[in-house]
Amino acid sequence: MSAPSAPPDLHDQVIVITGGNSGIGKEAAVALSAMDATVVITARNAEKGADALSEIHRRSGRTSAEVMALDLADFASIRSFASELLERHDRLDVLVNNAGGILSERVETAQGFEMTFGVNHLGHFLLTELLLDRLKASAPSRVINVSSFGHRFAYTGLDFADLQSEHRYWSMDAYGKSKLANILFTRELARRLVGTGVTANCLHPGVVRTGFGGADDMSGIERLTVAIGSPFYVNAERGARTTVYLASSPEVADRTGGYYVRCREHRPSRAARDPEAARRLWELSEQLVASADA
Repeated sequence: MSAPSAPPDLHDQVIVITGGNSGIGKEAAVALSAMDATVVITARNAEKGADALSEIHRRSGRTSAEVMALDLADFASIRSFASELLERHDRLDVLVNNAGGILSERVETAQGFEMTFGVNHLGHFLLTELLLDRLKASAPSRVINVSSFGHRFAYTGLDFADLQSEHRYWSMDAYGKSKLANILFTRELARRLVGTGVTANCLHPGVVRTGFGGADDMSGIERLTVAIGSPFYVNAERGARTTVYLASSPEVADRTGGYYVRCREHRPSRAARDPEAARRLWELSEQLVASADA
């Protein structure tokens, strides 16, 4: 279905967008703020976050948006953010797990997890768990996970014996598996939330022209590949449309467990439709979070 011609009125709704200081996250924040939602964007860098917030206020014509510090590569930061958010706001209508990245070299998060898996999946897994009670209390509410067509790079599925890419690391392989994890997480979350009034959906935003895969993250042939392909990418505003649609449209208010491309539901890869892999990923993610807290 296509997005509605008249934007919904999101007055009184609170929407969190991780990584909302740049790219499609920022564009989604502008659009949702213009619908009168209170949008909370997150940023690792305070200066970049402040600059993004000013732009969101200016372009949306609203001043209700906020910025909060969050580093998804550090569980302490995630817990601090969740605690502060719950103190600031007595409701949470939409959680958009948008932030993510790709790295040429294998590096680790503060808790020792491979960075791509740790940020793209595990950090958002923990954040969602910490905010789930508030989402349930605010129902009907929505969780939206930004995945990618890149999940198809992981055509053999997740390697549960090497989720941290300790034995073999290649950036596109790690990225593809993290994006596959996003879909599996979405499907298992949707299953567990049946009857609660909270929906969970994921999406591919398109191949978007943003700072993703930039000089700080990529090098060599991978950076060259991104540069060659960039003229064919869509801009961030177009890339954000499916996120905005899933966050706001009445058409999908009761739909859950779906994977969307250009505001239409699509079928993800066979590996992404494996319910046993989804269940296993959830259980292992819980164990990894617990082990970091031990």
